[in-house]
Amino acid sequence: MKNSYIFEYLDENDFRKKERSVRKYNMLAYKKLTFSYYPELRQGNFLGKEVSKNDKDKTISYELKLPTDELFAKVHGEITLHYTAYTEKKIILLTNITPEGILDEGHRAELSTYKGVMISKTNPEKDMFKINLLNMLDK
Repeated sequence: MKNSYIFEYLDENDFRKKERSVRKYNMLAYKKLTFSYYPELRQGNFLGKEVSKNDKDKTISYELKLPTDELFAKVHGEITLHYTAYTEKKIILLTNITPEGILDEGHRAELSTYKGVMISKTNPEKDMFKINLLNMLDK
């Protein structure tokens, strides 16, 4: 535990809301995040794709894609954890989980589903159109 990294948050309340939304609507992604990815990150094994590097501050920013249903990913986008590793200070700054729109909306209100994919309350017709279009293309 001496050499392990500690987690800090850019905006902890916002991050936790999105994390709870992931737990509610995509349990597989949440389990993988909590039981596989977080322990790996704490040990210093940075997962995901390196997005940027700052040699002056000795930071590296990453994007880690979480397991997402294929249809959900096509309609709303991949669920991605964004974080920055401060290698010298042994800190991992958890910045965001995307797609923000549907996760924020999922936290505020109960989302309904259409053909197994959650749809937003602000644009349900658009989401249903995308789902129907993707289903027609698969046939």
